[in-house]
Amino acid sequence: MTNNLKEIASKFSVEGKIADIKPLGEGFINDTFIVTTLAEEDPNYLFQRKNKNIFKDVPGMMGNILKVTTHLKQKIAAAGGDIMREAMTITPAKNGDLFYKDEEGDFWTMCLFIKDNLTYEAADSPELAYAGGKGIGKFQSMLSDMKEPLVDILPGFHNIRFRFKQWDEVLSKDPAGRKAGLTEEIAWVEDRRKEMLEFWTLVENGTIPTRVTHNDTKINNILFDKEGNDLCVIDLDTVLNSTVLNDYGDAMRSYTNTGLEDDENLDQVSMDMDIFKAYTKGYLEETVSFLTASELEYLAFSAKYITFEQVLRFLMDYIDGDNYYKIKSPQHNLIRTHAQYKLLTSMEEQYEQMKQVIFKYSKELSV
Repeated sequence: MTNNLKEIASKFSVEGKIADIKPLGEGFINDTFIVTTLAEEDPNYLFQRKNKNIFKDVPGMMGNILKVTTHLKQKIAAAGGDIMREAMTITPAKNGDLFYKDEEGDFWTMCLFIKDNLTYEAADSPELAYAGGKGIGKFQSMLSDMKEPLVDILPGFHNIRFRFKQWDEVLSKDPAGRKAGLTEEIAWVEDRRKEMLEFWTLVENGTIPTRVTHNDTKINNILFDKEGNDLCVIDLDTVLNSTVLNDYGDAMRSYTNTGLEDDENLDQVSMDMDIFKAYTKGYLEETVSFLTASELEYLAFSAKYITFEQVLRFLMDYIDGDNYYKIKSPQHNLIRTHAQYKLLTSMEEQYEQMKQVIFKYSKELSV
């Protein structure tokens, strides 16, 4: 396998001689490796085999990443920053493509490895949540004037109208015969259908603008420097044109949960208001200058929206017979559904306070 990896890696425009290639991380979606070079002065590289079952258009994906990183580097350079450390740098194949397609039809990509960074798996303090908010906020701010369209590599992503269409089809078929025992859980979804579709209509008609979004804003997709300041947003596979509210809402779903996404002890699951406040402050410090009144108005709602979407998707997959998410037990998707619903209800209980926090910070920061 190592020899084959070195052969594939040699198809890219690597500076120096490749010394070693080793796996990096757990690889839930893509297979990721670090390529080390022989000479200390030569850079190292991140090397990935993209999951072609999820990403059907890798050339389109890489084109998106190039557009976004080019725009980011222009902004970073204008601000006097380090374009090699504060934005990802794609390493092209020797033939000029942004990827290499092997004989088995797998797509491989490479980018420069950014040294001397810190990463975190969870935002376990308000200080870290604040830094994460600034990281995503700065990313969105630098891209807020980017007008060049991106390829839609994940059609229907975070589109609740599309999700309800899937939901209705699964409910009508009930392929695993589970629907009859889920009256309460199905009602959780149906009781919120109207407000969720009303929100998405505002995105569809342009009341809430479409911008460049990351779409996977968990904290381990931000690199920090040794002082703990945000350095670079990574993992740009899912960059799309959508509403920035999706990024904020997704961050709130992952950052503020006091329990696990599949926690069986629902007493442990709630939304941490201190983490919410810290992330929101950092985020708005970077974004309040360009966010519209409609975006600010629905910022708090986006946390409910994204969390609701995950309730729907876990429950839908359970009813469908567990065909999308990997499961550890026959009830795993139902356990996830209950845990996400507990988080959603915690957000709903604190919703007015969430809106007040956003109003307070946005007013203070606009002065």
